[in-house]
Amino acid sequence: MKKHIFVLGESLMDCIAQPDGQLRPLRGGSPYNMARAASLRGATVHYLNPLSTDSFGQELGAQLEADGVQISPQHSPRPTSLAVVQIQNGQPSYGFYREGIADRDYTADAVLQRLATHAQAQGPGVLNTGSLLLIPPEIDKVQAVVQQARAAGWTISMDVNLRPQVAGDVQAYASAIRALLPFADWIKASDEDLQTLGFGAARLDAAPALAQALQAACAGAASRIALTFGGDGAYLQVDGSSAALPAPRVAVVDTVGAGDTFWGNCVADWVLGHSGSTEAALRSAMQAAAINCTRAGCQPPRWSEVQAFAAGA
Repeated sequence: MKKHIFVLGESLMDCIAQPDGQLRPLRGGSPYNMARAASLRGATVHYLNPLSTDSFGQELGAQLEADGVQISPQHSPRPTSLAVVQIQNGQPSYGFYREGIADRDYTADAVLQRLATHAQAQGPGVLNTGSLLLIPPEIDKVQAVVQQARAAGWTISMDVNLRPQVAGDVQAYASAIRALLPFADWIKASDEDLQTLGFGAARLDAAPALAQALQAACAGAASRIALTFGGDGAYLQVDGSSAALPAPRVAVVDTVGAGDTFWGNCVADWVLGHSGSTEAALRSAMQAAAINCTRAGCQPPRWSEVQAFAAGA
């Protein structure tokens, strides 16, 4: 039976600064992007967090549904979260507005009940989380969900995606993430994540050693590890098999959502059983991320587009 993917994490509007000083709002949020990417790859995906009843929330929900993602029946009167994005040389930097907003308007019990209802009908699936919900004190709710879901047989997928500029105490933030790592079965971390977590300078040629150190920090629980190194490439380790590849060469518009697209395609590939090897899974996920980089904001490709890209390459 194909497993369903449930995504717990933020949805927001990326307000991207334009050369004339205006802000262009685009739908975003790392887990939100990941949900879209996994669904467009062909997986069955559910987004757990409430969306706002404001116009931005309605727009976010409409996009999820258009991409085939099933959204939470719970909506919130609180406003949609915002991120102000500055892009220099194709690389984004972020400022977040995260207080009193819709995607944090949930309880651990409500999420666990929804997971339990699904598991009773179809068995446990994959629960993906990460990014802004891992910032203390929000991580306390996430940890309660993750611990109980894992005990109930769910596979836990985590994209660390640290945002130290949002956290008041970066050390407490990193410590909280490290405490959560042993509950992750599948995990993705970027070179910046690894450095913030204290793994030292992160380079693609050191990826096997970094993956080993990360797996040790997970108390050996993580069976699948993805490490990304921006334009240099990425590394994937699946049950002892590993592969490293350089990033495909494309005309980059920006890199917003590239990592989310990469991880969404990895997780979808695993639940669908598409790829026959670790290298094949890595290559197709990187191709999906490369296509996303040719577009403004996060616009993950459909699986047919990835296949066409691969044929052209």
